[in-house]
Amino acid sequence: MEEIFLDVELREELGKAKVKDLREKGFIPAVVYAAGKASQSIKVLRSDFLHLLHQYRLESTVINLKIKDSKKEKARTCLVKEIQYDPVGGDVVHIDFNEISLTKSIKVNVPVVTKGEPIGVKQEGGSLEHILWEIEIECLPTDIPKEIEVDVSQLKMGEAIHIKDINFPPKVKVLNSPEAIVVSVAVPIKEEVVAPPVEGEVAQEPEVIKEKKEIPTEGAEEEKKEKEK
Repeated sequence: MEEIFLDVELREELGKAKVKDLREKGFIPAVVYAAGKASQSIKVLRSDFLHLLHQYRLESTVINLKIKDSKKEKARTCLVKEIQYDPVGGDVVHIDFNEISLTKSIKVNVPVVTKGEPIGVKQEGGSLEHILWEIEIECLPTDIPKEIEVDVSQLKMGEAIHIKDINFPPKVKVLNSPEAIVVSVAVPIKEEVVAPPVEGEVAQEPEVIKEKKEIPTEGAEEEKKEKEK
């Protein structure tokens, strides 16, 4: 497991006004949660967090939070629990960290990465369908793989790779169904060609059904006048 560290500071700025001022100074407010412990409010430099966000898939990456000016407290080993984004600008506005134990198994989703070009695509004109983009696993934090690589180069038209066909690391327990399809090569969908009209042939227009007018019966007009009096 790659050791990743992130410098953070304890946060005393609470409330909307102070948090807004905090963001304007280049910080992102965050909270660290842990089982059996009180949550801890912290702040992290926006530039530092965005650097990690662009390099790693943080939902399955173990991060060691180093709290500034806290010599007694060790780095807190965490996973990113949730990242909140501004709905308008898309900026990161808040982060939730979840402290974990390196000696207890956890459940995470790991991305699937394909390798090679399928025979069914290169030679037979099919298309590669990516069904599962992530696979749920359970293991120790130190055994979390960065990604699950799937070799698709031998896939022919109509064939698929299931969970059971993939070789996973020995210390990883897969939680998806063994029969779940990860990738497949599908037959291309043929577009229906509409035949052009034959020369001289008149296109038939749909029959318009007109509303049947009611024909007045003899004496109906006189009866109507009598009622109107």
